[in-house]
Amino acid sequence: MKANYRAGFACFVGRPNAGKSTLTNAIIGQKIAITSDKPQTTRHVIRGVLHRPDSQIVLVDTPGLHRPRTLLGERLNDLVRSTWSEVDVIGLCIPADEPVGRGDRFITGELAELKATVLAVVTKTDLVPNKKKLAEQLLAVQELGDFAEIVPVSAVAGDQVGVLTDVMAKYMPPSPQLYPDDILTDEPERVLIGELIRESALEGVRDELPHSIAVLVEEMVEEDSVLRIYADLYVERPTQKGIMIGAKGARLKEVGSRARVEIEKLLGRRIYLDLHIRVAKEWQRDPKQLRRLGF
Repeated sequence: MKANYRAGFACFVGRPNAGKSTLTNAIIGQKIAITSDKPQTTRHVIRGVLHRPDSQIVLVDTPGLHRPRTLLGERLNDLVRSTWSEVDVIGLCIPADEPVGRGDRFITGELAELKATVLAVVTKTDLVPNKKKLAEQLLAVQELGDFAEIVPVSAVAGDQVGVLTDVMAKYMPPSPQLYPDDILTDEPERVLIGELIRESALEGVRDELPHSIAVLVEEMVEEDSVLRIYADLYVERPTQKGIMIGAKGARLKEVGSRARVEIEKLLGRRIYLDLHIRVAKEWQRDPKQLRRLGF
């Protein structure tokens, strides 16, 4: 073990749309977590690894904690809580441009019970008009709870991201490296590809759809130096299938071409993407279908 080396697990928590996944991607320097302005975008626990000369931070991107309305919702909340109990550092993300609210207070209360070091991360500082407004928000956050440190940051502008990782590394336990140098994520390629397709499908859909979309990558076949990916997009009702396909198939085509660009970036090679829409009635409430879709 290198002298004074530290390594451990961290995660960002916060109410929906607090900038958790965007921050995770900014720290890792590569897209490993999908982002969207829809709540509950993240459904899988995805680990990204930050390699530093003196430390290694394994960032776990988790779903947001929310009031569950379905069996899927309950399972996602269980996933979040079990992750919280296993990490060394938790960053509570609170947007700089929104008042501290009930959701923030609720999560702060939940975190108070845990052994992990809790930092407050004031995100989206690029959206605040001046330093005075930011100072007011930092004071409001300070009153919220007993945090080890408070770090303002903008993932989009890249402001203070390095400062945040320095602070996180400081609270990691002494430990040898947990992952080899060349690993950025331990997530299977199929899951990442499925998530990129879902991100593309979430773009611009009406509010009734986000939770109803699931993606299953059925097959990946190598053919003439092109990787052919066959994936199914699941929705819960035939009317949603119509929305996803769009007039003369235009919407599905758009989803496919957007996803293809992101998948090619991820894999660094040419792919062919074949998407189909399937209806799985009430899949979010059906244990058998949830299992099949990987939840």
